[in-house]
Amino acid sequence: MSAPCSEALTQGPHQEEFEQAFSRYHGGLPAFATSSGAAALELAALLIRLQPGDEVIIPAHTYVASALPFARWGARIVWADIDPGTRVVTEETVAACLSGRTRAVVVVHLYGLNAPMDGLVSLARDQGIVIVEDCAQSLGASYRGGRSGTHGDIATYSFHAQKNITTLGEGGMITTRSPDFAKWIPGLRHNGHRPYPEDRARYWSPAMSNVDFDLENVWPYNFSIGEVQCALGTLLMSRLDDINARRYRYARRIIESLAESCPELEFQYIPTGSTHSYHLLCAKYDTVGSATRDDLIRILNTEFSIQPVVQYYPLYRYPLFVRAGMGDAHCPRTDEFFDNMLSFPFSETYSDEDIAFLTSSIQSAVESLR
Repeated sequence: MSAPCSEALTQGPHQEEFEQAFSRYHGGLPAFATSSGAAALELAALLIRLQPGDEVIIPAHTYVASALPFARWGARIVWADIDPGTRVVTEETVAACLSGRTRAVVVVHLYGLNAPMDGLVSLARDQGIVIVEDCAQSLGASYRGGRSGTHGDIATYSFHAQKNITTLGEGGMITTRSPDFAKWIPGLRHNGHRPYPEDRARYWSPAMSNVDFDLENVWPYNFSIGEVQCALGTLLMSRLDDINARRYRYARRIIESLAESCPELEFQYIPTGSTHSYHLLCAKYDTVGSATRDDLIRILNTEFSIQPVVQYYPLYRYPLFVRAGMGDAHCPRTDEFFDNMLSFPFSETYSDEDIAFLTSSIQSAVESLR
């Protein structure tokens, strides 16, 4: 008597359940789980079929993973500046970067706030350009009633350990509005495999049926995610709105408590019609006299044991991109923000005492620098 076949530990029923829950949350868009948010971005770059010399517009102020896949495919990265209040790109900052070689725009919803997608989508459609929404930090946030990632052609998400929800340290998701892209994604993330026949097909997503993976000059990856991770992802999707609501309440308490006492701190502006997931709690410090952002960080660290961080280094300053000939940029708002920004430690697990301590410590540190 043969032993029964064990349940799949990857590419199985929990992955399908996770993808279906994610799809429902995003209005029915096809969703495909990946090993990381960076893997989802790699698939996005592959789907666009970039050619050497093509240009991709990317915010200069973002995490490096937003740009690496597109540069790896040989595209020339053109850096877009940010709006000083929202700290994300706008139709105007992207339009300034357009050329006849522009193939795609990567719109990063940084810190948890959506970029103004109406104008960006209209601009892209007029130019025949693909929009990739990088929603690594904005899962659950919305723009004019639509979930983050439901406006462009492709959207990518991250479940890294530092995100609002995580699938055991790493994990990602890619969604798309394009039926053609949706047809290719399952095989491209898993070595070009076609679906198994008959009884083994129950371990595979229905989206994988009738797919031909012979794409010229395109080699598939293995960006599979484990079943245990997917099971956790499904559970946490059911808690996402509660987690984000708690982060929003806590962030607004901190920001509003500091509004009058610390006018030197300028937090991210939320336009009407947008919500914020508050993945991070960042502010620009308007220096007073000779005091600097670094002085504020030093005082918070040494006197209150609070460690703010600085993020994200403008990508055109990275030696990696400079050596590749992509170090030229005119992004004065990015430079000004980065040189004066700090990100405060923040969590939805804070107690009332934690929030009070963080707020009073920031107030004391700012006042001491006046």
